[in-house]
This record gives sequence, structure tokens and C-alpha cells, in this order.
Amino acid sequence: MHAMTTSSTWEQLLYLYGGDQPWDSLLWVTSDDRVRGGASKSHLFVVNPERARFYGHLDTKTLGGAGFASQHSLGVLDWNLSAYDGIVVSVAQADEKRYALTLKDEIPPRRDDGREQAGISWEAVFKVPQEGSQYDMKKVYLPWSAFKPTYRGRPKPDAKPLNLAHIKRVGLMMRSFFDEQDGDFSIDFHAIAAWREISDGRGAEAAEQGDEDDDDDPKAAAEAAAGEKLQSRRRVWLRRLLCGSI
Repeated sequence: MHAMTTSSTWEQLLYLYGGDQPWDSLLWVTSDDRVRGGASKSHLFVVNPERARFYGHLDTKTLGGAGFASQHSLGVLDWNLSAYDGIVVSVAQADEKRYALTLKDEIPPRRDDGREQAGISWEAVFKVPQEGSQYDMKKVYLPWSAFKPTYRGRPKPDAKPLNLAHIKRVGLMMRSFFDEQDGDFSIDFHAIAAWREISDGRGAEAAEQGDEDDDDDPKAAAEAAAGEKLQSRRRVWLRRLLCGSI
């Protein structure tokens, strides 16, 4: 949990990766276009618990202009992000290429050969402005409206709305955008977090509904509520891990 204050609002973060959820390469799975006969490769390398590098090579020649290289979360998540305004990524270093942060609220069953079926992904595309080679916690904000439904890389306008209360997967993707970019790529993340802005009025209302012994501190009430959600999410993840479901 992290809060950044301004004169009348503060920013509340629920860290998904980084921050108080240290990066761990074992929680990520490679999913490149090689499953479809391509030649792209991606990696997620944990530089340290506070920094991870998503890098690789995007090949577009093998598949005639198409191609993708991606990493996605391990197993099936159970995240409720409906109380937040979107996702913010904190970037340490990046190239000039376009990346996509992807979300899924449904995981299709596997095919008979064990491979995953294609499903709808909600993609938010972003590019980090170049200001030299280093960044000091450069933040890119992705409101929910920035996430667009796609199927096999193409828009899926008839998709039902993203169910933010049941996020099952998060991913990082480098793709060709149909032969618009290729070659080596690299981006370093400090953190990926759900974010929302809390106004003084909204925080005060939360405090009134919470513990009255909190000295009417709206920040404490809001942070306590989000912290309880985080602990619940951790318990679900640990239970699934112990039961061998991931």
C-alpha cells in the first residue's frame, strides 16, 4: 500500500508486482509466437526485488509481418480491482517501442493437445517518452478506458465489458502491430500497481464507515480497507499454491 498526497487528493496504490510485492521470475510464464510457428523470444529477468526487465527479440519475418513476444502471470489469479481507476506502471528504463499491458477475466480451457486456446485480451498500449537512457520512476497511467478488447491481436468491439472484479491474468506484450515494429526490445519496470485517486470528501466518508477510533483520518481508513483486500488476495494465492492448483 502506498499513498501520495496532493492538496486535496491522494493517490492510493495496490501493488501487483514490485513495491511491497517483490518481483519473482517464477511467477511469470513465457508465451511467444513460437507456439504458432514464429521465432520471437521474450524473457522476464529480475534485476532485484524492486526491478524487473522484460526483453527479447520480436521476429516478424517468419509469420509474414505478424508476431508477438509476451510474459503473463502464472496460474489463475483472483484479483478484484473494481475499486480502482486503472493501472500505473513505474518504468526505470525503456526503448522507444510500443508495449501492451494485458488483462484477462476469463481463461479458455486448453485444447486436446494441451495448448491454450486463444481468448479475449484487454490491451492497453503505451510508449515511454525518451528523455535520455535513464528514468527516475517514470510513471505511465493506464485508466480502465485505455484497455481495449482484442482477439488474436485484432480489435474485438463486440466483447462484453471487462470484469474488473475477477481479473484472472495480467501480461506484458511486445507485438508487431502488423509489421509496424520488430527487432530487439527492452523495458525495466519498478512496479505495476492498481491505482485510484481519493479526494478529501471520499476519504472522510470511508473513515466514517470504518473505525471511529482512527481520529477521523480518511487516509488511514482508506489504506486499511485496501490493505485488508491485499491480505485476502495473498491468502487466496497461498491457499492455491499449497493445494497444488498453480
